Amino acid sequence: MTADLDARIRRLEDRQAITDLVLLYFHVMDERELGALPRLFTDDAHLGSGDGVFDATGLTAITETYQGRFDALGPTFHYSHGTLVEFDAVEPDGNPSAATGTTTGHAEVVRNGTPMIVGLRYRDRYRRTGVGWRIADRVMSYCYYTPADQYVAVMSSDERNLAYGDPRPADWPSVLAGGDLSWLRSLATR
Repeated sequence: MTADLDARIRRLEDRQAITDLVLLYFHVMDERELGALPRLFTDDAHLGSGDGVFDATGLTAITETYQGRFDALGPTFHYSHGTLVEFDAVEPDGNPSAATGTTTGHAEVVRNGTPMIVGLRYRDRYRRTGVGWRIADRVMSYCYYTPADQYVAVMSSDERNLAYGDPRPADWPSVLAGGDLSWLRSLATR
């Protein structure tokens, strides 16, 4: 019973460490603390986006990507609605070494001088490293990214991503676009 209890406690600690990692990401983004990116990402991490705008691999490329993003942003406030975590790799000692996760949240941003609101989702792969859990792969996606004063009109459109000035299709809900929901179905059947 002690080994089982120890494993269950370790899993709870790991889940909390991943949740803290996700929340730290929001603070790092809002404070523009690029020097903290090694605390968030593995050295070989990948950063992508559902709309294909982001595609960076490695800390240097990810740092450059975020610097470019920060150059267009004024104040931001990211907040999380929660993270689903599923451990999917276990070491011989029984401790998890990798996990997948989905975080939902919102952001209030000023982009190129325009106040905007964002419905966002991060699909992540996490890896345990010698210094703790880190993001190994992150794909950002948007239900909407719209000027605040256009929210009501934009939500009735399929082209809810106005981050770049021109209307673009939203990344989700996938069901409306016939997208792949296998990741959600696997979580829902456990």
